[in-house]
Amino acid sequence: MSEFFDIYNVIFLALAVAIFLRLRSVLGRRTGNERRPFDPYSARERSEPAGESRSDNVVTLPRPTAESAGGASANMEERIAPAAKPGTPLFEALSTIAEVDPNFEPKSFLTGARAAYEMIVTAFAEGDRRALGPLLSKDVLDGFVGAIDDREKRQERISSTLIGIEKAEIVDAALKGQTAQVTVRFESQMISTTYDSAGAVIDGDPNKIVDVTDIWTFARDVTTSDPNWKLVATESA
Repeated sequence: MSEFFDIYNVIFLALAVAIFLRLRSVLGRRTGNERRPFDPYSARERSEPAGESRSDNVVTLPRPTAESAGGASANMEERIAPAAKPGTPLFEALSTIAEVDPNFEPKSFLTGARAAYEMIVTAFAEGDRRALGPLLSKDVLDGFVGAIDDREKRQERISSTLIGIEKAEIVDAALKGQTAQVTVRFESQMISTTYDSAGAVIDGDPNKIVDVTDIWTFARDVTTSDPNWKLVATESA
């Protein structure tokens, strides 16, 4: 009986080895139809809440994948029309940017612009120069840092709470040489209060929500692989 048992064990072992080798030969092949390797940065662009980014202080304004960009380039009007009426100067300007940067799409751009707005407003109120650095051009950064320095010299502090962005729309755009510029009008609500060194309120009201309108211009060099846009100009309406 034990002899038969040993024979069966050998047969089963041989079958197991054969199946294993067969599976390895099949599973190890590439057919050309596999999914792309998982890209954590691309996944974050699709799923992260507004304000999150690849690092603690960088916001990548979301851009579509190569597949969606390729399909969208064949239908320029469908891509740009939600942000600008066909035939208008703004539509033509956005179309020009999209032609040199096939990944540019107004809807995705605005999603990232909202996140950048929230991060910049919060970082400025907190005096976080490190967070502001990657988000601003040199000139704008110098202005923000100068204002923070002056505030600290006066021993003042700001408490700022962004209640929400009511509206964000593209109001202007241009391609200047290799640099794309897109201007966004933000309409938001926030609570902002300035305190002196003793903790007394010297500006604003900690219990009052105010309407704020900002017009910000973002720019990026379309010839580089860096997808990040930087704030290059600010204006309050």
